[in-house]
Amino acid sequence: MSDIEALRKQIDGIDAQIVRLLDERAAVAKRIGDWKRDRGQPAFDGGRQRELLDNLASHSSGAFPIEGLRNVFTEIMSACRNMEEATKICYLGPEATFTHQAAVDEFGASGDFIACQSIPDIFDWVEKGRAHYGVAPIENSTGGVVYATLDRFMQSPLIITAERSAPIELHLMANCAMSDIRVVYSHPQPFSQCRDWLQLHLPKARLEEVSSTVRGAELAAQEPGAAAIAGEMAAKKLKLHILQRGIQDVSDNFTRFWIISRDSAHATGDDKTSILFFIKHRPGALYDILRHMAECGINLTKIESRPSRRARWEYAFFVDLLGHQEDENVKTALARLDDACEQIRILGSYPRDRNS
Repeated sequence: MSDIEALRKQIDGIDAQIVRLLDERAAVAKRIGDWKRDRGQPAFDGGRQRELLDNLASHSSGAFPIEGLRNVFTEIMSACRNMEEATKICYLGPEATFTHQAAVDEFGASGDFIACQSIPDIFDWVEKGRAHYGVAPIENSTGGVVYATLDRFMQSPLIITAERSAPIELHLMANCAMSDIRVVYSHPQPFSQCRDWLQLHLPKARLEEVSSTVRGAELAAQEPGAAAIAGEMAAKKLKLHILQRGIQDVSDNFTRFWIISRDSAHATGDDKTSILFFIKHRPGALYDILRHMAECGINLTKIESRPSRRARWEYAFFVDLLGHQEDENVKTALARLDDACEQIRILGSYPRDRNS
């Protein structure tokens, strides 16, 4: 037997062991799924998944790439979770958008993914029980806040159960040469994130905003002299050539997504909490709220105001803070805010994505 044949035989034996262990894991996972279902608990637990992936990474010697290890076990958990009933996840479509990619990265490819036409549609699907989870963009590190997601929370009873921050690589794609491009299609967000590059390299091209990056890629695939700005998933789906990779003006370009559901997430020790509140109309009201937070040692990572839609010139405030709503200092701060605010709602406590 040659050296390569011996090594291949060794690989075959290892693979057979892996398959036996996967079968054993699936049997235990099924028992856990039955236990959860009998008690009305959700099949997916973002906090538990994050803890498990971190724990697995800590056990690795590094011979197998850590990111690959996380991807492999995300898919293993996805397959086990969906053995009996597929988890339904709706996202901002169409297929191959960045939100679709974020949903697959979070839940694994074994879920039942449903493309929605708008962010309100995502909320509607989950609120009506037609989907277990929704994935919606909340902000981009370059382009800013996605207000449609914030605004929908003013009427929705849904809860943020996880967050995911994903790097956004924007590519120029077409089936023609760059010199022949006369129009570029994309969503408004990518245009805002690639403004300088477009001005420098395609100053004469017409920029046409469309409903999604994938819609832009569809148009680029159909029209002579048309290009699109989108992700690699869209280029593969529409069979477009990537003419220039990574054209975003800021290389460290991330989008944060919220995973929404009707179920809350348990504390992991490394969490975020998002709240919505309306302040009382008196001098220093907002200052008092921020003072309460500071006195309780709360680190605010974001504060945003939006028109309340209840009365003219009245605003709702959205705040992200570090900690879980069950942490003592967060509990104390929220109790003080309850007295200081006209109305307050906890949108959810969830595992913090370290890239956010």
